[in-house]
Amino acid sequence: MSERLLQINFNLGVTAEQYEQVAKSIVDQFANLPGLMWKIWTMNEEKREAGGIYLFENESSMNSFLAGPLAKTVTSHPGLSNFSVKSFTIMNDLTALTQGPLENKLKV
Repeated sequence: MSERLLQINFNLGVTAEQYEQVAKSIVDQFANLPGLMWKIWTMNEEKREAGGIYLFENESSMNSFLAGPLAKTVTSHPGLSNFSVKSFTIMNDLTALTQGPLENKLKV
């Protein structure tokens, strides 16, 4: 199976500092998430939006995360709303040509 890219965005109903504190309290859970290769944390403070870009080993590990307790913890937080969750396949050849952060896994 091929890697799956997951993009999650949401609106902040808390300050950027409050969000960062909450994120820091669960960062280890993301770091130890089975099948997660990496996560990039994102924020647009001016628009009060945040989210993440995730790379999972495969669709199964991505779906396990989405159906699991960590995703529920995030999506049920009262200070976060309007979630957008999108899954993508990776265009390996083009990503390799533009030095995408997929290490040496991609061969052209």
